[in-house]
Amino acid sequence: MVVLQLRFLLVPLLISVMGAAQYTMQDAALMNYIDRRFLSLEKRLEKCNQDILDYVEEFRDFSKMVLSRLAGLNNYKAEVKSEVENLLTRIERAQRDIDYFGSVTDSNTCIEVHEDLVKQQLFEEAEEKKKLKLMLNASCDHMLAGIKSLKIVKKTGDKHGSWMKDPGKKHTKIYLLNGSVNNVIFEFANIMTFMDSNHTLKARRVTLPFPWEGTGHIIYQGFLFYHRYGSLNEIIKFNIQKRNITDQMLLPGAGRIPAYQLSPSTKIDLAIDEQGLWAIHAEPETGGNIVITKINHITMAVEHTWDTSCNSKDAEAAFMACNTLYVVYNFPSGGTSRIRCVYDVLDAVNTYEIPVLHFPKRQGSHSTIHYNPKEKQLFAWGDGSQIIYKLHTKQKV
Repeated sequence: MVVLQLRFLLVPLLISVMGAAQYTMQDAALMNYIDRRFLSLEKRLEKCNQDILDYVEEFRDFSKMVLSRLAGLNNYKAEVKSEVENLLTRIERAQRDIDYFGSVTDSNTCIEVHEDLVKQQLFEEAEEKKKLKLMLNASCDHMLAGIKSLKIVKKTGDKHGSWMKDPGKKHTKIYLLNGSVNNVIFEFANIMTFMDSNHTLKARRVTLPFPWEGTGHIIYQGFLFYHRYGSLNEIIKFNIQKRNITDQMLLPGAGRIPAYQLSPSTKIDLAIDEQGLWAIHAEPETGGNIVITKINHITMAVEHTWDTSCNSKDAEAAFMACNTLYVVYNFPSGGTSRIRCVYDVLDAVNTYEIPVLHFPKRQGSHSTIHYNPKEKQLFAWGDGSQIIYKLHTKQKV
């Protein structure tokens, strides 16, 4: 009887224990399943996060590429605009020539129209000259009659370079710009400091944000104007004391061929005379003849352009003095430099009566020649030497 009672008691107990064990095994399997699912989710989240990081990096690279190409497109747009403007100007000139030649072959009635057209053109040319005389100082009436003497101030630097004073300032500082591609200006307190044997130790160094190209740069009223290296025709205006770029411009038509055949590194030659800032360059459309452009040095805007009759072949340098272009020629192997082409923008000089002017007592070549209107002298760089030429002038005929 007792045994029977124990069996009734043990059977529910065993059933309860087996049920608890079964539930425990089910819970363990469920937890294991949940752990695996969480691990799978974590791996997927890590992969998703890595994919997002890769996408962000690719998007940054793509953004940089797009911004770089947009900047290039803006530069190209500005160059194309300047080329189109230059082309429109030349088309207008060609159209006038076409109209002229067409009128020559017409009937008598057309000849009368042609005469009226000539009168109109003469009137327009006279008005244009009046405007130019108002823009330029007509009282500037002297011209170069000869080169009296030279002084070799120092011999330092590369074969190519330029040195100058600032004719727009009262100080006596000397500036040295060595090489045809560089970005460092040496500023000296005066010419005696420059002539010192250890001159670079006493110079103030000014580093440009972009290097220059050629030797055609100029300093005027505290600003350096130069052709930016790597650009077709960009001219930069740089404040020397504040050491920052204040303005820039694109010079239409310039930069495709050298301004002078014997100085191939100089595509744009900038000059200063009594009237301010000028640019000298050559264009394929003019057959290599030199073109001069008057630039407003404050606004960096083109005021007027002249196609000259002076060719760039065998030319090594040029300079402006009193509204007049003087082109210096030489031999490819070097020799006596001479001025044999002169162009006055106001037609105040009879260029056919000007004799060839030789540079005295020197054999070699020049990489740059700049006129200083304040001292009426030429600052030249010849085969690494810094030279001053004194001038003899006379009244324009």
